[in-house]
Amino acid sequence: MNGMVITLIILGLSALFFMMGKIRSDLIALCSLVLLVLFGILTPTEALSGFSNSVVIMMIGLFVVGGAIFQTGLAKMISGKIMQLAGSNSFVLFLLVMVVTSVVGAFVSNTGTVALMLPIVVSLAGSAGISPSRLLMPLAFASSMGGMLTLIGTPPNLVIQEAIEGAGLPPLSFFSFTPVGIVCILTGILLLIPLSYWFLQGKKRTPEEERKSHPSTEDLLRSYQLEQRLFKAQVPAGSPYCGKRLQELDFSGQYGINVMEIRRKASSRRLLFAHIYDFITGGPDTRIEEGDILYVSGESQHVSRLVQEKLLWQLDTIYTASEDDKMNETGVAEVLLLPNSSLHNVTVRHCGFREKFGVNILGIQRNDNYYVDDLRDFPMHSGDALLIQGEWSDIARMSKEPNDWVVLGEPFEQVAKVTIDRKAPTAAAIMVLMILSMVFNWMPAVVAVIVAALLMVFTGCLRNVEDAYRTINWESIVLIAAMMPMSAALEKTGASAAISTTLVAGLGEYGPLALLAGIYFTTSLMTMFISNTATAVLLAPIALQSAVSLGVSPYPFLFAVTVAASMCFASPFSTPPNAMVMSAGKYTFSDYIKVGVPLQILMGIVIIFVLPLLFPF
Repeated sequence: MNGMVITLIILGLSALFFMMGKIRSDLIALCSLVLLVLFGILTPTEALSGFSNSVVIMMIGLFVVGGAIFQTGLAKMISGKIMQLAGSNSFVLFLLVMVVTSVVGAFVSNTGTVALMLPIVVSLAGSAGISPSRLLMPLAFASSMGGMLTLIGTPPNLVIQEAIEGAGLPPLSFFSFTPVGIVCILTGILLLIPLSYWFLQGKKRTPEEERKSHPSTEDLLRSYQLEQRLFKAQVPAGSPYCGKRLQELDFSGQYGINVMEIRRKASSRRLLFAHIYDFITGGPDTRIEEGDILYVSGESQHVSRLVQEKLLWQLDTIYTASEDDKMNETGVAEVLLLPNSSLHNVTVRHCGFREKFGVNILGIQRNDNYYVDDLRDFPMHSGDALLIQGEWSDIARMSKEPNDWVVLGEPFEQVAKVTIDRKAPTAAAIMVLMILSMVFNWMPAVVAVIVAALLMVFTGCLRNVEDAYRTINWESIVLIAAMMPMSAALEKTGASAAISTTLVAGLGEYGPLALLAGIYFTTSLMTMFISNTATAVLLAPIALQSAVSLGVSPYPFLFAVTVAASMCFASPFSTPPNAMVMSAGKYTFSDYIKVGVPLQILMGIVIIFVLPLLFPF
């Protein structure tokens, strides 16, 4: 069996496992890399060359730079202020979501952009009286479109730059991508205006649907079926619980209930629904005292059993209509776990929400299922929506931890209070200097990015080096580093040449435009099942060789690869942003088909005819 056949078999198996989604993509890429070495296709040096590639190093630096801009609050403050200009005009709000998200996406990863904009858009949609579902899918799509505006906007852009430089051609500049990005954004806006209106909004909503577009505390509790599971109970005088630690009492094990909070008479500070009680987070070492009011979650019969045994006095359910009006300082919100969250497969007991932030997890939504029973040992997954309860100040602290989750449902007043961090001007200055350095070629692009990343750490825009490492999406880094040698194997064994020859023979006779269309839609189809970066790595050399074989400029063909790899809208799982908004927008898979498929096809048709105008054959 020759090397070409072995390489294509390994590539086919890798693509199959990528599509199945049962194994992490970086592990699949590493396994394919090892197989290429074991079968003698690549030497160990060739196989490991991707980990020293300038594109990979540059991506690491860009993750750090983007993380610093994210954590200093600069992007959130600017985007939040601009978004407020829309007021209650739904059409203006839609346009601002698309434009602001695209601009942010030109400098921050699309995942980071959506994490940044999600809570702002949800709050503004509620204030404008429109459903967030009208805006969240366009938000995800705009983050990908914005990546086409600059060289650093999306990894596929760096991949084709690497292919161009490797072929000895004049490299692209920082803003060579901007005209293509503008076409993508304008096309996306013009197409999404009717598509989102037809399929994401539907018929005119009833007053009940209007109210649900900005759910109250009662609405959230009702959706998680928690209305009758939250109770207040007081510890009476002489109770055997007095002086005991919660760990000793084991409410969860013996009675199936969870103590969320304790209110203890002390100060006059107004908390939850009491005026003269201090807030105490229920931890294992917390001791119960006479007169304490316990806020517990569990089945009503279990709470009733405690009351019947005269161990507690039951007062009422926690959230009643009369009390809902008093929620000035505390409330409930949803937290969306991001892709590649470090909390994936971590149990509720060990997530640290209560210890670090003083908030409780009341329920978990996964796809269309809600889980509220026995959550202590329930493993959380990326993409889960968690219903949390606590003080708004604590929930706001959670919103400043951008690496693992996004807080949804904060009151608009909380979002509007976003202020610029003292390090934000420093982060902005470093970002501008990095861009200027790349535009005017003061130093090699990879050096400019690494210098900027180091300055972000040294100037305190990131709290420490560990924070810098946490901003890096290591799965993406390992994936691209391990897939680059696969591209080299395709070239080394002649597979790339054979595929490009077949493409040229089949489509070349109809002219370069037909070949361009073939490469675009081949890339577009592949990126629905394989990550956009991996697709760009595999297709870039094929596009380059096809153009050379036909005797035309390779630039429009390489741009077709990066645009097609980035403009993938037809599936909720094709890109992290698409998956992130699925739960928050209450979308189904068919929503992505109805909106994403026509958008992806029509976007491709427009780009195929525009690219030769911008980069002639």
